Amino acid sequence: MSDKMIKRLILWIPTITIGLWEYVRHSFLLPYLSMDMGNILAPVIVFIVSATLLTRLFKLLDDTQATLRREQQTKAALEERERLAQELHDGISQSLFMLSVKIDRLEAASAEEKQEQLDKLRQTVRHVYDDVRQAIANLRTAPKEADFSWSLQLMHMIEDSKKDTEWQVEVQWELPEEALSIKEKIALFSCVREALTNVRKHADAKTVQVIGKRIPGGFYCEVRDDGAGFKSDPFAESGKFGLKMLRDRARNMGWSLHVEHVAQETVLRVCKEERLES
Repeated sequence: MSDKMIKRLILWIPTITIGLWEYVRHSFLLPYLSMDMGNILAPVIVFIVSATLLTRLFKLLDDTQATLRREQQTKAALEERERLAQELHDGISQSLFMLSVKIDRLEAASAEEKQEQLDKLRQTVRHVYDDVRQAIANLRTAPKEADFSWSLQLMHMIEDSKKDTEWQVEVQWELPEEALSIKEKIALFSCVREALTNVRKHADAKTVQVIGKRIPGGFYCEVRDDGAGFKSDPFAESGKFGLKMLRDRARNMGWSLHVEHVAQETVLRVCKEERLES
């Protein structure tokens, strides 16, 4: 029995009970019961019926709500596991893959190139170390009430991304949390982090902008930088694994992804727009 049905029964049972009592009293019991006695018996009968039926309904409602709470807790645990798995996939997994690629390049490099490849290998190892340390810190730190704010987590992530860089980060975030589902928050958080990671690794930028705004039927998010940019299709270039992962994630969410370099500025834009049914 649904919560809606239980609430309706709780509302209607006393009304129906008093209505039936008044009908029976006036139709059949009036010659045998005085008006005063009938008025005294009315609340007693309503109480007995309510205590008998409503107690069971209240217990059923409590059981239903307890089941709902357990399902919500299970869902929250699954969403947290998905978030942690996504963090491992985006950070550590990608860094380890890049590490293996650079080791292969080091083995194939000439004597003159080995030092350059070795420096890049050391840099990747440092990134892996930072990712592992951050993941462990996230698991060990007890969550605070403020940590449940997705926007606050996003701002912290953006702030952390500029460590060991010379970035000037400008944030224009006007996208309210209620505009996104839990799944969209996880995906968009990962997209912004991946975009910033790509800028840190490849762009050599001085200024980075993170913009999030609501539009009719959806939203858009942009990460802009004044770095080196690219000369051709970035998705066709070797080594751009982060961008390809970002593109796949956007596609899985039904979002559009655009990357362009205009006026000495690289713009990565993730957009969710309302789709009209034909």
